[in-house]
Amino acid sequence: MDDYRALENLIFSYASLVDAGDFAGVGELFAEGAFAGTGGVLQGAAAVERMLRETVIVYEDGTPRTKHVTTNVALEVSDATASGRAYFTVLQAVPGLPLQTIAAGRYEDSFTLTDGGWRFTERRAVVDLVGDISHHLRPRAV
Repeated sequence: MDDYRALENLIFSYASLVDAGDFAGVGELFAEGAFAGTGGVLQGAAAVERMLRETVIVYEDGTPRTKHVTTNVALEVSDATASGRAYFTVLQAVPGLPLQTIAAGRYEDSFTLTDGGWRFTERRAVVDLVGDISHHLRPRAV
């Protein structure tokens, strides 16, 4: 698999894991990296997993009832490092409410190639548009 496809798969795995409610899996994506968002910069797997468990509402099916759609992926690879940009749109459907867009923004990523493959060095999530997130994030997280 070429570097670009491997990096795309890493980017898309983030969305799949969040949508599945696999917060430990999301944390592992940042085992050697950092996640930067509205809550500041979190370093390592445990910190990222803890933040998600404390802020994201999970429903009876074990998921946040979301779909993260990642588009406009642009990657630049230079030997054992890479950078990337992408847009995200978060959709949510919860009991009693219709499917709706709850957030949109962009990711600014940096990556490092390790013996185990490409890893996030840092992901910066910038939210540009916010809808009704009251069924997605706990009130103290808003």
